[in-house]
Amino acid sequence: MATVLLVRHGRTAANVQGVLAGRTAGVRLDDVGREQAARAADRLAAVALAGMVTSPLERCRETADLLLGRQPGSPALTVDERLTECDYGTWQGRSLTDLAQEPLWATVQSYPSAVTFPGGESLAGMQARAVAAVRAHDAAVEERHGAGALWAAVSHGDVVKAVLADALGMHLDLFQRLEVGPASVSVVRYGRGRPRVLGTNTPLDDLGSLVTAPPTDDAPVGGGAGHGSTDGTA
Repeated sequence: MATVLLVRHGRTAANVQGVLAGRTAGVRLDDVGREQAARAADRLAAVALAGMVTSPLERCRETADLLLGRQPGSPALTVDERLTECDYGTWQGRSLTDLAQEPLWATVQSYPSAVTFPGGESLAGMQARAVAAVRAHDAAVEERHGAGALWAAVSHGDVVKAVLADALGMHLDLFQRLEVGPASVSVVRYGRGRPRVLGTNTPLDDLGSLVTAPPTDDAPVGGGAGHGSTDGTA
């Protein structure tokens, strides 16, 4: 089974200003965001990626370019509209402080599966198209490169959270419990029986163990010795 590294884009000025950028054109990484993406690139340099897929928005494309620049090989970059940011409709471009006063805000926080943004997309629809994209790319990577292949998907905070919620078997109404920081890396291994989430929101740890740990469909009884060990026992 292949393994996907879900990477959120680095920080932008909109993140700092508390503005919901959404699909606004021209939102790029700020200096801190470029540094964050560069550190993520250093981490991913420990693994040879079989491919990379990115949202078409500039902040993700910039992050993906920095990641590719540190890769030991030359993985192909694919742009997939299904990994783009949620369409927040008339909420796009507004400050989070103002949006918190909207009646819909409480539903976004507690019952996101019921939310359709005015003039935009539902969160359930966003999750469905993002999960479909990730699973399709994952199957294609495994078919072409074999079990144990690693690839990366660069996307947005809510999109990554929605994909992780699906992999964890969580209802979408619980996805706000997940945290996905700028340029963080989350790791999912899709198996024939079920996905396994190997890490979420990881900003610093070494990813080299993903190369040495043999892929397995079974969860180690008792918890196992960790990703760096070949022993599947407690």
